[in-house]
Amino acid sequence: MNIILFLAPCSIGLGALGLAAFLWTMRAGQYDDPNGDAARVLYDHLDDRPPPD
Repeated sequence: MNIILFLAPCSIGLGALGLAAFLWTMRAGQYDDPNGDAARVLYDHLDDRPPPD
């Protein structure tokens, strides 16, 4: 019974930590444009940088 008193708060804490990490990535814009990021990796003409000299 004592192990439940230890593991229950640990599991709730880890769940809260995971939720906080997910919300942090949402606020940072991590998931805003996944298709655009994939296209920028494959195609050079979609870069936001100026062309090389």
